[in-house]
Amino acid sequence: MCRNKRPLLWITTAVVVVAVAVGLYLFQPWRLFTTDRVDEAAPVATGRQGAAAAKPSATGSFVSHEHETSGSVEVLKLDGGKATLRLTDLRTSDGPALHVWLSDQPVEQGGGGNLDDGKHVDLGDLKGNEGNQNYAIPAGTDLNKYSTVTIWCERFSVSFGAAELKQSA
Repeated sequence: MCRNKRPLLWITTAVVVVAVAVGLYLFQPWRLFTTDRVDEAAPVATGRQGAAAAKPSATGSFVSHEHETSGSVEVLKLDGGKATLRLTDLRTSDGPALHVWLSDQPVEQGGGGNLDDGKHVDLGDLKGNEGNQNYAIPAGTDLNKYSTVTIWCERFSVSFGAAELKQSA
């Protein structure tokens, strides 16, 4: 009778080990305790009078969604029609597959599940979950259309936090 239970024990053990490995791969729970700080200098605009700090054409502040997120965001117009998105004093959780998106959906205070409903522009992987960082905005991006910035987790389709861009006067 004891021999009949051994194959069942091995199969159960194998299933549990595979389930734990898949869970660890997907959720990466150790990232809750890691911090990746990035401190990039603000881009400068060069003109006839030399280099000067670029003026923001739009600004916003992050609100939290799935994870506590704070900091500010600004769009900086540079020479040659180029634009850069700058995250300042960003603080959020580390996570798997985090990206910086521009979205055409409005920011909702209670959650950010709507931010992938419309169109979005992926500016790339989040460089770090804390600090100051810059992201090039592709040429031809209509910032009147994409008025929201989100820290988007592609693996779980959730917004960690988002900011509504308000045009500067």
